[in-house]
Amino acid sequence: MRRPRATRPLVLAVHGTRSAEGTATSEALGRAVAERLDVETHLGWVDIHTPTLTDTLRSLGEAVVVPVFLTSGYHVTSDIPAAIAAAGGRATATPLIGADVLPAVLDRLAEVGDFDAVVLGSAGSLRARALAEVRAATIALGRALRRPALAGYVTAASPTVPEAVAELRAAGHARVAVASYLLAPGRFSAQLARAGADAVSRPIGVHPLLIELIVQRRQAALDQTLSATRPKAVND
Repeated sequence: MRRPRATRPLVLAVHGTRSAEGTATSEALGRAVAERLDVETHLGWVDIHTPTLTDTLRSLGEAVVVPVFLTSGYHVTSDIPAAIAAAGGRATATPLIGADVLPAVLDRLAEVGDFDAVVLGSAGSLRARALAEVRAATIALGRALRRPALAGYVTAASPTVPEAVAELRAAGHARVAVASYLLAPGRFSAQLARAGADAVSRPIGVHPLLIELIVQRRQAALDQTLSATRPKAVND
């Protein structure tokens, strides 16, 4: 990735994965954002991979960090702020991507054909706030589709995705789909594929909306910084 002109670098804070395909997806996202913005762009791995987010920020100094996460789990609320502080506190974190990416989930779901009901398949969390965000996204998904929708979690929370699929079947829905509320393929997406649904959409991946949301988060942070440093007008 590149630095074409002097500006604050952009760091995408992303969750690591042991899946080669998942890692490649995050790297492709970084390249796509760099090309879209024409700005130096890095991945800052919050888990599993190196260089860690802390190491990346130490090498850059001032930077804008966009948390490429869907919910306010431990990584967003604790790990990312801790990494910024450990690197000297000069980076600025934007709000996470979150449920603003839901139209991209709908795009992926449209690829699987028709269905009677849907489970929003999320990673899961021990944080009540993160689970509430998934439930809110599920309500929005159901309204957009005009079909019954339930939240299901791969880990750390209930109902599990297979339990949610079974609940919809028990309610009489013949064809149940799982909408992947995941950013990249990996162990969790593999588990969604084994949840017993009739169809499973692919993860969001390098979707144009995700790229645009990252661009918007970065620009808002830069605008806020500029506003804070602009001299105030003095009235005569």
